[in-house]
Amino acid sequence: MNCSHIAAPISVSSVSDRLWLVSAHPPLWVIAATAAVALALVLYAPVWRILRTAVTIAHEGGHALVAVLTGRTLRGVRLHSDTSGVTVSRGKPYGPGMILTTMAGYPAPSLLGLGCAAMLGIGRLTLMLWLVVAALLILLLLIRNMFGLLAVIVAGAAVFGVSWYGDVIVQGVFGYAVAWFLLFGGLRAVAELQRVHVRGDGSDADQLARLTRIPAVVWVLVFAAASLACLVGGGRLLLTPWPFT
Repeated sequence: MNCSHIAAPISVSSVSDRLWLVSAHPPLWVIAATAAVALALVLYAPVWRILRTAVTIAHEGGHALVAVLTGRTLRGVRLHSDTSGVTVSRGKPYGPGMILTTMAGYPAPSLLGLGCAAMLGIGRLTLMLWLVVAALLILLLLIRNMFGLLAVIVAGAAVFGVSWYGDVIVQGVFGYAVAWFLLFGGLRAVAELQRVHVRGDGSDADQLARLTRIPAVVWVLVFAAASLACLVGGGRLLLTPWPFT
């Protein structure tokens, strides 16, 4: 029996076509609805305590990326069930490389949200989702504890599943929700940082204060300004996308 029609191989061209597909922008009410849902998830504490791990993944990914870019030796990343995390790199415990690596964590989720918003603004929905999957795959190689492995695998599987099996409507709702969640979540994480700093728990702001002699509260304000700027810029890109020609 000829079964050649039952399953067709996935060709490179079909993957490429899907990757570079330009998706139509959803109606404004859908974009606004995803923003409202994302904001509710960020503000509702029981859900936030679970989903905050996604923000931590982006946070530690920011540390890891800048550590590599500044020439430090990356030893690994750990994610914990209390939504905290740590990135270990080897190099001078002072100087520009250490300062930039320490600075990179809190702006990272908001900057990632801004990048997602930019991709969505030009209709590159599938490309945005696959870039997120690629980043998670790279981060997976750096994870050094079981909870971290599980968290990154679950996040990557969710994004890949939507990008591969979801129709354009599901992909659009999910993609916009992710972008909004990162933008809102990045700002909330900075607000929580202020409480940690007040307790003196050795936050990134406290470490930067020791490295630079600039008060920790100034660093909190810098992170807040960066996250707020990303929220404003990303929101504008999402709500007023570029017209297609």
